[in-house]
Amino acid sequence: MTPKELREQADQLFGKRATLTSFWQEVGENFYPERADFTLKRVIGTNITSNLQTSYPILCRRDLGDQIGVMLRPTAKPWFHMAPIDDRRQNNDAQRWLQWAEGTMRRAMYDPKTMFTRATKQGDHDFAAFGQAVISIELNTHGNALLYRTWHLRDTVWQENQDGKIGAVFRKWKPTARDLCRLFPGRVDQKVEALAKREPFTEVECLHMMVESDLWDGTTKMPWVSIYYDSTNDKVMEQTPQHNKKYVIPRWQTVSGSQYAYSPATVAGLPDGRLLQAMTYTLLEAGEKAVNPPMVATQDAVKSDVNIRAGGLTWVDYEYDERLGEAVRPINQDLRGLPFSTDLIRDTRTMLSQAFYLNKLNLPQRAAEMTAYEVGQRIQEYIRGAMPIFEPMEMDYNGALCEETFELLMRNGAFGSPYEMPPSLRGADIQFRFESPLHDAIEAAKGQKFLEMKQYIAEAVTMDQGAAALPDALEALRDVLNGVGVPAKWVRPEVSVHQILDQQKAAAAAQQTLAAMQQAAGVIKDGGAGMESMANAQVAGNPRQAVAAPI
Repeated sequence: MTPKELREQADQLFGKRATLTSFWQEVGENFYPERADFTLKRVIGTNITSNLQTSYPILCRRDLGDQIGVMLRPTAKPWFHMAPIDDRRQNNDAQRWLQWAEGTMRRAMYDPKTMFTRATKQGDHDFAAFGQAVISIELNTHGNALLYRTWHLRDTVWQENQDGKIGAVFRKWKPTARDLCRLFPGRVDQKVEALAKREPFTEVECLHMMVESDLWDGTTKMPWVSIYYDSTNDKVMEQTPQHNKKYVIPRWQTVSGSQYAYSPATVAGLPDGRLLQAMTYTLLEAGEKAVNPPMVATQDAVKSDVNIRAGGLTWVDYEYDERLGEAVRPINQDLRGLPFSTDLIRDTRTMLSQAFYLNKLNLPQRAAEMTAYEVGQRIQEYIRGAMPIFEPMEMDYNGALCEETFELLMRNGAFGSPYEMPPSLRGADIQFRFESPLHDAIEAAKGQKFLEMKQYIAEAVTMDQGAAALPDALEALRDVLNGVGVPAKWVRPEVSVHQILDQQKAAAAAQQTLAAMQQAAGVIKDGGAGMESMANAQVAGNPRQAVAAPI
């Protein structure tokens, strides 16, 4: 396809998504006002919360968005681990290299130049509010560090390929003429060069297209093509074949027939958010009327404005007859419904809290009186409640970020030569495992299974001694230690363990042989002593023979 045809395809995608951006605008106005600029352009300094009566929906979204980073990417400890997909490639040498690579990758990601924390923080709140986020991963302009950036959903559209994966990404972009000339020297249109000299900070409409290579020309051997296109002047500034897709677009809950996802939190919470705003407004208005009730004044009897402030004075005609009724009096109001409104607001807040999973984010605490079975059941209950939150985030969000980062670092030599890898890892597909409350609960369940196995074996041994030979204790213990995150360098390799076991067996066999030899020597010695004692006994029983013996 030509660049112009790709641009037309992008325009069609943006047009089809117009109604969805209206929905995102409403979601933003209720839960994420900082991001509510999908269908309007905000002026700097605008009061973005002027349409809201309560901040509780915003707090729910904020808490969920903050918890995504805190629980899935805690900076206080390593939150991702690598392992080969094929378990047969997993050995101690491979684990040691992978753990070293994990440290190298972690340092590269958290380099201040990368802006990783800033980008993922923005992505977390987009993910919580709108169910998806657009994050780009690339090298910075100097090529000495990674660069992470989160882009506005309003400016980005994408398509799914035949495998259901994102196959083309189109992003609108408005750099200044000066920046465009610096990014693509000698490749911009002449009009842009002139504009950069005359008005350097004027924005130029551009389009970045990341498409599969067969959609572009089909001649490159790399799977992706990155195209920077000047939409204003219809000019391709750069087209580069690439191994990586560059964009990571995690999606929370998808539905068939749409490439866009939804946030189950805001979908469930939007009706309650609207209701809470309306109820709060009504309650505030009712409270204001109760404190400052509307007044009724008799015509021609009141000679001044009705002053209802503290210490206020209202002038009434001296000749007015009060027997006809008070000249100024409040309108009678029925305020018996006000106490019920607080209960309704409390219930609505509870529903919002449940919609944003705030009641499922805390790991159950273990009480001292709980048995192992009760602890296991509570952990299983937590896993069932937390699975809808963490499972798509771990695989589509953290997993995609780590895979894209690992591939980019590997191709740029961050891990050294591929020939320095252990032979078992060369050509292996690497998968990522993550530290999270869900993962911790699963690994705790694995350790609990190990202890339960020990108890069952101990009970079975009382009935049959052969039950002790059933479990492979070394393999089970190694699996548990790997699960709880014990560093590989703390554990001896399998070969070393087998050598130690062989040495112990050889030492035990040698000790057994030595003991047998000592026992045999003792038997011989005891036998010789026995023969001598028997001879002495015979001599003592026949004195004449004893005297004649020396002759």
